Amino acid sequence: MIDQIAQSAIDNLFGGFWLPLILKVAAVLFVFLTAPLGVGYMEHKVLAHMQARLGPMEAGRFHGWAQLIADGVKFIQKEDVIPKAADRWTFTLAPAVVLVPTIMIFIVLPFGQDFFAVNFDLGLFFALAMSSVSVIGIMMAGWSSANKFSLIGALRAAAQLIAYELPMILAAVSIAMLAGTLSLVGISEAQSSYWYVVVQPVGFGIFLMAAVAEMTRPPFDMPIADSEIIFGAYTEYTGMKFAFLLLTEYAGIVVWSGIASVLFLGGYQPLPGMDFIPGWMWMFGKINGLAFFIVWLRATYPRLREDQLQRFSWIGLIPLALANILVTAVVKVLVK
Repeated sequence: MIDQIAQSAIDNLFGGFWLPLILKVAAVLFVFLTAPLGVGYMEHKVLAHMQARLGPMEAGRFHGWAQLIADGVKFIQKEDVIPKAADRWTFTLAPAVVLVPTIMIFIVLPFGQDFFAVNFDLGLFFALAMSSVSVIGIMMAGWSSANKFSLIGALRAAAQLIAYELPMILAAVSIAMLAGTLSLVGISEAQSSYWYVVVQPVGFGIFLMAAVAEMTRPPFDMPIADSEIIFGAYTEYTGMKFAFLLLTEYAGIVVWSGIASVLFLGGYQPLPGMDFIPGWMWMFGKINGLAFFIVWLRATYPRLREDQLQRFSWIGLIPLALANILVTAVVKVLVK
């Protein structure tokens, strides 16, 4: 009996369930921990060139390639300070609540035809739902810090999520209508003939602007406006907790660039006649292109005021997204 149980456990480990699961988790964590470093390095260098300066040059010798790794080592050595008036447990858990949903989105993000962890039938719904959870962690961080600037930043983040989640979802709905599926792999496969950005340029612009606002990146960085509220909800964080928050920001750039690539740029689908380039290279190339655009926004546009941000969404993006859905529905019915 014992031998049968042991043999069954070995079969499960090396056969059907545990080993593939372990490999998928390891792959997701590897991409999560390495891709943001590349985006962070690109931001250092792109901003440096745009501002006519060198940027980090010493760490790793060659153009400072190891700067983010050096920053990580620095964060490990820093003291983990918790304010005396803070809610200790909520303050400690907040970075994890911000971090974990971003990791979860990597699970359904396809980087190639067979390069994904899970192909959910509701993958798009899952990704958008997970993206909404992070704001809970931001609210936890702002409230538990016992700092008025942190609380203001958290409230701004919540208001921004409410304003920009709606146009983002509406833009994604238009793509789901065209593809006839909510699976991110299925949406990529549906663009084998042409990329949806050709017929959905308005939806692409809406989704990209809303995604930048979701990441609280410039020019939509009011929740962490350093010249106004120090660093928003993250003001009191130090050491590894702050490192996790920064890692989440750069991972968010990868995630949202990936989702936008899948929805509008064909994901891992190549341009016609360029099938000789592997799908995963197309996907990473598109992610890098969109990440460059997000960094370029930071160097180009000034921060909006809070009232301008809300007006841009409620009066601009949301009506435009609703009109885009209406046109998409009419064309979908008439052209079959």
